[in-house]
Amino acid sequence: MVEVLILLGSFILLCMIGMPVAYTLGLAAILGSLWIDVPLEAVMIQISSGVNSFSLLAIPFFVLAGAIMAEGGMAVRLVNLARIFVGAVRGGLALVNVIASTFFSGVSGSSVADTASIGSVLIPQMVKQGYPKVFATNVTICGSVQAVLIPPSHNAVLYSLAAGGTISVAQLFLAGFLPGLLFGACVMGLCLILSYRRGYPKGEPVSLRQAGKIAVDALWGLVTVVIILGGILSGVFTPTESAAVACLYAFVVTMFIYRDYRWRELPMLLHRVTKMVAMVMMLIGFSAAFGYMMALMQVPAKATYFFVSVASNKYELLLMINILLIALGTFMDMAPMILICTPILLPVILKFGIDPVHFGMILLVNSGIGLITPPVGPTLFVGCAIGKVTMEEVSRELWPFYAAMCAALMIVTYVPALSLWLPQLLAR
Repeated sequence: MVEVLILLGSFILLCMIGMPVAYTLGLAAILGSLWIDVPLEAVMIQISSGVNSFSLLAIPFFVLAGAIMAEGGMAVRLVNLARIFVGAVRGGLALVNVIASTFFSGVSGSSVADTASIGSVLIPQMVKQGYPKVFATNVTICGSVQAVLIPPSHNAVLYSLAAGGTISVAQLFLAGFLPGLLFGACVMGLCLILSYRRGYPKGEPVSLRQAGKIAVDALWGLVTVVIILGGILSGVFTPTESAAVACLYAFVVTMFIYRDYRWRELPMLLHRVTKMVAMVMMLIGFSAAFGYMMALMQVPAKATYFFVSVASNKYELLLMINILLIALGTFMDMAPMILICTPILLPVILKFGIDPVHFGMILLVNSGIGLITPPVGPTLFVGCAIGKVTMEEVSRELWPFYAAMCAALMIVTYVPALSLWLPQLLAR
């Protein structure tokens, strides 16, 4: 028990003093190995083997494809596409924001990219039409959480890797569709209620002629989703290969069809993506060493024993796991949360007969909510910067949105068919 306290205690202590999570995982693994006399060479081998996986190539390709489409004019076109459907109702621009995020989620796979792209377009427009800055910011950051569920979510790839590659990425992609749409619908329902109560403005309807032109213009970007899922489900591509093809397609559409992005800006985009991917890979490598130490110390087995002794059925277990994950999301970023919690909780949920694909959706929803929860909420920070509001102002008015998101979380948790129906249907 002492060795577990050394491993987890050092991790928590280092996080509390503000050390980056990747370094915290690595140092905690080293301290744990020294305590139980495991050679440091074994830890280094785990770090190396953690990033030595062909399937990991899907992450940089998905990130690059999303970045190219985000900065190449796709956000504006998807906003215009969303206006066709809901732009004319009261609070229509708020609904446009959420639907645009739904569309863009199928391109970017990143909540932060969604917020940066959609927010930079729509937050100023919403404020200009009479919406409060804080409301516009909250709608943007909450709508962007769909990106962690709707494919191509690189966080689903992370979950598959953290589970030892035993869970199909294709199944996780399919499982994320309906929970993602449900999440967006809950946020939209709240936007409608608040818009009618507060008298937010109506938008202007889009003519049929304009709608056709807008739809054709936006279609190029939406084909990215078809390429990814169609290629995987048809067996033409592996998930990694589909990510590479999507990246090439995004480049061609952005640079040769839309032509809104300048060639001289491309090196800076590649530089930003490289930095982001390097951080993710470092995190994966150190988390592999941390997971190795947890396995040696039998942390998953002890966690399973604890939950089995406390929870009498899977419904109680899922409630406890949700509370735990929401609490962890307040101070832990999404990637380390997935990489740390998966090997601990996966044996527990299997013991209770819970499908690991269903659990993956629960984990992703909880992690997504954590992205907009202070004090550690990267999507929250980006939204505040774009909306030019303080985190305190946004946090005070986030509570109705948390209620809507938690309602979506409860449905995803206790209606497993929502996550499993599509993968099971296409597996027949």
